[in-house]
Amino acid sequence: MSEAEQAPASAPEAAAAVLDALNATDSNGTAVLNATAKFVATAEGTALAYGSLVFMALLPIFFGALRSVNCSKSKELGENDYDSGFRNAADMPETITSRDAARFPIIASCTLFGLYLFFKIFSQEYINLLLSVYFFALGVLALSHTMSPLMCRIFPASLPNKQYQLLFTQGSGESKEEIVNYEFDTKNLVCLLISSVVGVWYLLKKHWIANNLFGLAFALNGVELLHLNNVSTGCILLGGLFVYDVFWVFGTNVMVTVAKSFEAPIKLVFPQDLLERGLEASNFAMLGLGDIVIPGIFIALLLRFDVSLKKNSRTYFYSSFLAYIFGLGLTIFVMHTFKHAQPALLYLVPACVGFPVVVALFKGELTEMFRYEESSPEEAGPKDDSSESEKKDQ
Repeated sequence: MSEAEQAPASAPEAAAAVLDALNATDSNGTAVLNATAKFVATAEGTALAYGSLVFMALLPIFFGALRSVNCSKSKELGENDYDSGFRNAADMPETITSRDAARFPIIASCTLFGLYLFFKIFSQEYINLLLSVYFFALGVLALSHTMSPLMCRIFPASLPNKQYQLLFTQGSGESKEEIVNYEFDTKNLVCLLISSVVGVWYLLKKHWIANNLFGLAFALNGVELLHLNNVSTGCILLGGLFVYDVFWVFGTNVMVTVAKSFEAPIKLVFPQDLLERGLEASNFAMLGLGDIVIPGIFIALLLRFDVSLKKNSRTYFYSSFLAYIFGLGLTIFVMHTFKHAQPALLYLVPACVGFPVVVALFKGELTEMFRYEESSPEEAGPKDDSSESEKKDQ
């Protein structure tokens, strides 16, 4: 699924494309690396690596879901300046509809196969150079956005926080059209500077820590800003990608080939030889961001559903969150038992959908769950004061 980078496509379609590439590196990555590496990981090193991957995977899901609630509230109020740094339309959430969800696996498959052909036809070195520059820019922006709420809290009050605006227009007079209108402040500039340092580190060294910082930022932004409009849409999306993941892992060698060739921070990695070689370790276990973001946006939807119930409980969020842990643990167990790459969504989708549905059945809230609907940003724009006053007059 090729990230929300392609301007001509809608945001859900673009996100679909990136998440496709994300998935391409996930369930196969470990098998690929282990097949080519002669190093035999110790039990302690393997446990540390996979335990760390699971922990890192939970971070963007948990915090991204929490931030999506604030994002949703801001969207409903027609505001875009809450404490996570929203000031621009590009930072507002994108709503995935059932139509988007149905097209997601098709777009993902086309993107994955397109990458496969690119790596077969063109030089891998030049393709990865272009990808590195592209993801450097994306990573800096994503990490800067991720850091923004923290910076708002720790930025010294004694320092001036000046406001800036980057504005590009086309034409003149009444025909003038805005091309770019980006508002930011000193806090945003500090975040951008720190993120740029990480970006240069990644670009020059490709260090696994820098890779993970970018990967976590991509995942958190995805969970926060990609909103499913209802549970049915989530089921369509996860069901389609369930088939997609199983087919491309078990049915062809396309995903394995792309996984071996694709060099970008679209996966989380952790060295299995960290105990022996320290930070210079090179035998990695990995998890693709697609296996974090796809279930993550569904879990975030269930958290927003919990909030809509106004019962001061987070039953569906915690049940789906625990289901994700169970599904990811089962993936790792089966992979090591059978010594074969596994499509993680094969285990994550039934767990993340099944657990909350069972809970809803027991609580008698299944109908209410599937009736829950979120509006798109356009539908939830700023309220028209004049129309409100007209209603009052009537």
